[in-house]
Amino acid sequence: MEVLTEDSITTCLSPLVHDLICNLGFELTEICDINSIVTQNGEVHWKGITDCVSYAELGQSLDYRQSVQQLGPVCEAIHLHISSLTRAQFETQYSPWYQWTAYPELFLEIFDALESLQLAAISLSMMKLASCLERALGDVFLLIGKECPFLLRDLLASAELAQVFGHDVMDVLKVFIGSPCGLNLRNVLWHGFASPQDIPPKYCSAMLLLTAGLGQLLKSYLQHTKVTLAHRPFVTLTNLEDVIVFPDVTHEVLSALETVMTKSHFLLKIMLPYWEMAVSKFKSHRFADCTVLLLSQLEAGLRRVFAAVNKCPERLLTAESTVLYTTFDEILAKNMSDGTINQLPCFLGEPAMEFLWDFLNYQEGPRIRDRLSHGEINIHEFPKEAASQLLTFSLVLLLRFTDEDTLSELKEEAAIQLLVSLAEGYRSRCHPAFQLQKQVLSCERSLRMWPVPPLPEECCQQADRLEGNSEACACNSLISKILCELCRSLPGSTCATSGLDGLPSEKWSQLLNELCSTRIPTLFCPRIVLEVLVVLRGISFQCQRVSDQVIASLQLRHRQWLERRLRSRQRQNYVRMLSSVGLLCPVLSLILLLLALELVSVDAVHGKGAQEQKQYLRFLKLVLQYTENLVAYTSQEKNKWSEAVSLTHAVLLKIWTFSEKKQMLIHLAKKNINKVDTSCQRNHESGYFWL
Repeated sequence: MEVLTEDSITTCLSPLVHDLICNLGFELTEICDINSIVTQNGEVHWKGITDCVSYAELGQSLDYRQSVQQLGPVCEAIHLHISSLTRAQFETQYSPWYQWTAYPELFLEIFDALESLQLAAISLSMMKLASCLERALGDVFLLIGKECPFLLRDLLASAELAQVFGHDVMDVLKVFIGSPCGLNLRNVLWHGFASPQDIPPKYCSAMLLLTAGLGQLLKSYLQHTKVTLAHRPFVTLTNLEDVIVFPDVTHEVLSALETVMTKSHFLLKIMLPYWEMAVSKFKSHRFADCTVLLLSQLEAGLRRVFAAVNKCPERLLTAESTVLYTTFDEILAKNMSDGTINQLPCFLGEPAMEFLWDFLNYQEGPRIRDRLSHGEINIHEFPKEAASQLLTFSLVLLLRFTDEDTLSELKEEAAIQLLVSLAEGYRSRCHPAFQLQKQVLSCERSLRMWPVPPLPEECCQQADRLEGNSEACACNSLISKILCELCRSLPGSTCATSGLDGLPSEKWSQLLNELCSTRIPTLFCPRIVLEVLVVLRGISFQCQRVSDQVIASLQLRHRQWLERRLRSRQRQNYVRMLSSVGLLCPVLSLILLLLALELVSVDAVHGKGAQEQKQYLRFLKLVLQYTENLVAYTSQEKNKWSEAVSLTHAVLLKIWTFSEKKQMLIHLAKKNINKVDTSCQRNHESGYFWL
């Protein structure tokens, strides 16, 4: 791709940030006595460290630059001290002080990385240390506070942590990892700004010792207050099974990635060691490490494309403390910070954007970057599937920015062709629209499982009277009328039916599957669309609850009937149940069809006026209220089956009235529901697709 050319960039740190991290801490060459910082037994003397922190003359605000400068010799002394220890000595002196974190063995790995002198490994260690420390500090915060701050900078500034560790100690951490005015090591690494050579190893050694020192302070606090530190449970990646679209990574895929990453313009040459290490970590089954490296480098590469297509090359570098960094938040947004249209989504195409939004942003997706960077995931149990999907996506992305000569060779491989094809066909799986499609199909399968047994002979006459009552007949009539109206929105004569008996039960599953496989525009959904989806999903969720309850009740009462364990009133209620479910099943099926049709046309709600939007939402909430009431009436505690029929009649009347006025989205939509979404086709014709 010509948008990116050969690079001669030596750093992605802006001049001031580069000077702060790479030079300022080396200006003072005085030798610091290690004995003023740590004893031979590994006890940290915090005063020898906190005394180096400077404050502005007016007030108590930190002077970050002078603090970095004065802490330079301290960090150098710590680094020399750590480097002089054997692994056994380090473990003996310091391992007990890492037990307060949820991942104490990490710090031995960090020691090994420092000993290896591999700069990429040291940077990875700093990233993992920062996330582990943030999680542990959050656990300490909860000893006093109620709700842990989401951002590390807010956590470090909290009165709760200052109460445990002291203000001076927290100021030291702010200089290292808590503010864009300081070294800000966590952010420059996690957001992919720092290359391996940009991070002095002595800062990693310093953070190693500081974390042990925090453990010592915490022990004193716990002994004094007689409280116990509890670790929050790790979170599980949600809906990961939905985003698994690529096959397992094979030797051929890894080989292709190793070839293409040395030739793709997507990555900067200074970042190549991270990519090489990511592949190495995958091969050695260190899937969390692989993912951490890939996430930071995808952000770095996409920032490069973002800067190129939006013609703002300065955004490639870290911003100064007064300006926001260009991170995933802005890279993947619809608009840039100045309000202009971000050209990256159009350039990458919807499939790539949807993959990134699924993995990184949607609340119901894995949100893999947030959870890894904040230490919320147990990295020992990090799923191979997540790393595999991200690695494969990275390969396809790198291929797009590879010269034709290399590309033509790889294109011949069937495995690569398959990956590209799968990437081109990707559609969002974590957006609320897709989740609604899943819910509808799941509920439809549940309805087909209703175990409606034949009525006992002695109850047939009573059942006939119930089925023949005017309210039940009116419901049947309304279902037929609404169904016929909805069928007019279906292509051809797919649903040519008359009355309740005409419900195409054998084709019902196929019909809903076809509707729910329709591609819905999901990228940058307007607020009103999301509001509608919330209510539609609420209706679907309640329908599922009704179905689950009916199945459980039918099974229980039938068994009790056969065992002659039902009293007289319970037998009558059982008959009413059997008669009612014969009506509720088609009603719920009708609602599912309505949900599927409205979902296909959901984008049309944006074309309604403000008042029409309110009326439409009121209608949906009315249906939602009906399903919520139905959940209550069909519960085993209430068993209000006759009331459920009355409730159903009332809601069917309102649905019919609303439908008759042509106020549903299926009436407003301009295009046929089975028409292929043209946005992807436009991207393809414009050359904005994957390859």
